[in-house]
Formats: sequence, structure tokens, C-alpha cells
Amino acid sequence: MEELKEYQRKMEKTLEVLASDFAAVRAGRANAQVLDRISVEYYGQPTPLNQVGTISSPDPRTLIIQPWDGSLLKGIEKAIQVSDLGINPQNDGRVIRLVFPQLTEERRKDLTKQVRKYSEDSKVAIRNVRRDAVDFAKKAQKKGDMTEDEEKKAEKDIQEMTDKYIKKVDEMCAKKEKELMEI
Repeated sequence: MEELKEYQRKMEKTLEVLASDFAAVRAGRANAQVLDRISVEYYGQPTPLNQVGTISSPDPRTLIIQPWDGSLLKGIEKAIQVSDLGINPQNDGRVIRLVFPQLTEERRKDLTKQVRKYSEDSKVAIRNVRRDAVDFAKKAQKKGDMTEDEEKKAEKDIQEMTDKYIKKVDEMCAKKEKELMEI
């Protein structure tokens, strides 16, 4: 059914959001994606960090942020400190250095909990899409746009689609947890 494609796109979008959430979870090595959610005040507007300077990684445990406007150094430093990154920025007056420490067992467990929370949030979002799709099918049947048999088939298809996406979320979660434990 063409109408169900829209609900499938919504479930697909949920997986994309989950992937970006997972990318922001630091897995022991320096990764510029952990900074994607951090914004800095620039000319009165919250601006993503990657749009106000250059982010480089000279070694596996370090990120260097070199702002194009030197006046942003203090703002970038403050934005990183108030974020949930858990790393203290080092400001040398020209660049900001972020040194990622080796992950402790406790930090790994915290990150695993965060990954599981993101996974559970995604599952809830997928189930909400399922509920909306089932409601749509029931309303269509009541209006006469769909027969009772078509409605039952649509509900079965919706459930199969939901199960498929929930399984994908579980697979993504397991992969990320494994990645966290290997480092």
C-alpha cells in the first residue's frame, strides 16, 4: 500500500537519528562527530562548532579546534564545558585542545547505558509510528476506503515492518556496545 510507505520512511528516519546519536557517543578515540551537537554563540546565533572553525585530529586521542575568529575561543571552551562530553578543553590562546582519556570500566558502563537509552527511545518512536499507521488503517476502513480484509492485511504488514525496524535497532545497539567494550 502506498500510504504505508510514508510510515516506513518515518521508521527509516528513526534509524538515521539513532545512527547520529550513536556517532556522538565517544568510543575511546577522538572523533569529530562528538562535537556535532555542540553549538557556540556566534553573532547572537547558536552556531554548530564545525561551522566556526577547523576541527582536526593530530593523533587518535586528541582533537584540535581552531576557530576562524579568535574571539570565539572562550565561547567554544564554555560550550564544551557545559556539554555532556565530559572532557575539559585546554585553551592555549590560539586553539582548543581536547584530549580524550582512555575509557575506564565505569565510563564504558555509562556509555553503554546511554547507548541502550538511545535504542529504547528509538524503539518507542518506531512503536509510535506503528500506532499511527494502525490508526490510519482503521480510519480508512471505517470511511469505506478499505475493506476489512485489507485493513487486517495492512495491520499485519505494519507489524512486520515494525518488527524489522526494531530488530535493526537491536543490531545497531549490539554493534555499538561491542565497539565500546573492545576499546
